[in-house]
Amino acid sequence: MAKARTVSLPSGEKVAALGQGTWRMGERGAERKREVAALRLGLDLGLSLIDTAEMYGEGGAEEVVGEAVQGRRDQVFIVSKVYPQNASRRGVALACERSLKRLKTDRIDLYLLHWRGNEPLAETVAGFEALREAGKIRQWGVSNFDTDDMEELFAVAKGDACVTNQVLYNLKHRGPEFDLLPWQAERKIPAMAYSPLEIGAFASHAETKRIAERHRATTKQVALAWILRRPDAIVIPKASDPEHVRQNRAALDLALTPEDLAALDNLSPPPKRKTPLSMI
Repeated sequence: MAKARTVSLPSGEKVAALGQGTWRMGERGAERKREVAALRLGLDLGLSLIDTAEMYGEGGAEEVVGEAVQGRRDQVFIVSKVYPQNASRRGVALACERSLKRLKTDRIDLYLLHWRGNEPLAETVAGFEALREAGKIRQWGVSNFDTDDMEELFAVAKGDACVTNQVLYNLKHRGPEFDLLPWQAERKIPAMAYSPLEIGAFASHAETKRIAERHRATTKQVALAWILRRPDAIVIPKASDPEHVRQNRAALDLALTPEDLAALDNLSPPPKRKTPLSMI
């Protein structure tokens, strides 16, 4: 098993390139024990970044994370997200306190604005900075921001303190490659790729299957390895089944060849023009 790879944030801090997502966790009480066990297994395997949000299960996913990290909080890099309607300076402070309570921790390592809403970015940034100064959060970033949104963010006071942008990026949705990822790369801001396994028909395409077979892997592992090839990408697949967690971890050991990458480019060509950022 290869050593877990890391990605550097603008602060210089290194975080796991392959983390764990929690979307749709915390919605059914009967699943809680299994979800907690899956996250703990992921931590055992080096998937030390866990992404969640107040939106997921209306706080339920944060509660699952809180239970999963008990006794090993210092081993985990927790990412959570605030609803845009809660992103005023006062609102973000209150939302953060609620998330901290559900997570059973005294700080969030990375706090993101889930998507743009009606609150002025300057207000949200001021709220984030106040939380950072108070030690409630260690760093902050955004999610679902397109290039023009990022430029607007960087134009406000302290907007350039943003350390990441979490976006929909996978073999099916390659739009960010045209201008957003290069814009972030120039500023050394890594992207966090959510829903990396939702690649639709590409998962069952004959070419994807052939690549997987050559590596004795699954098509899902190919999809993860395709994003992990980038040194500036953090990937956060969700898994609530132990075998899925192990398969996700094994994607770190899969090195796609130039021929593999060329075949995937033929299957899903890189963007040749700007397209609006997709989100789900």
